[in-house]
Amino acid sequence: MRLRLPEERPTEPPTGYKIAHPVLSQDGTRAGFTGVSLGGALPYGVLDEARCVYGRRHRAPHRRCDCGFHCVHDRAGAEAMLCTAEHRAAVLLEVSVLGAYIRFEQGFRYARQRVRTATVQPCACGAVAGALADAGWGRPGWRALAAACAGCVRGRTSLSLASFARVAGEGLRVRAASGVVAAPADLGVSELVAEAALLQARLDWFQSQLARFDEGGTQSR
Repeated sequence: MRLRLPEERPTEPPTGYKIAHPVLSQDGTRAGFTGVSLGGALPYGVLDEARCVYGRRHRAPHRRCDCGFHCVHDRAGAEAMLCTAEHRAAVLLEVSVLGAYIRFEQGFRYARQRVRTATVQPCACGAVAGALADAGWGRPGWRALAAACAGCVRGRTSLSLASFARVAGEGLRVRAASGVVAAPADLGVSELVAEAALLQARLDWFQSQLARFDEGGTQSR
């Protein structure tokens, strides 16, 4: 006798949370995401169907394989993964679990998904992200993107959060997580004078400290 797993027939698609890296196609006409672990080699769209990463012909999720999309039940669990060094540049996704799925204690493995919301973490400098810019790595035909503020974008390929959502399509919402307010990139004369005065004050302080050390060294001889 073959043991069958219990079946669920929810009235609405379950909600899950996961982290991923935003990506932009080489020609700039498509946007999506790539996973942070097993599925990292297969970028996916906002509305997409899972494929077996091992190239097998079965439909995901297969009970005897670990293929399929993965997510966790609660937002806090996904946010915790953003604390690790290798995942600091990832974004937090809120997804709808579609099609067949296998429920686990902490989350789902499933066939199809719709990414509803992407929350972009602050820029590496700590400022609120205003864009997604070239992260310096990618997959064949895809550039990985990372959060950037206006002052850190510089000359890199980038998209505003609204532009990324528009290119990705399917009603995706992209928002920025809280961070510090970035300083304006272009300073006026008064701001530059204040910055120069601050630097001069610091230089004077360092010179006074060096003088004290020199005096102490002379006396000890």
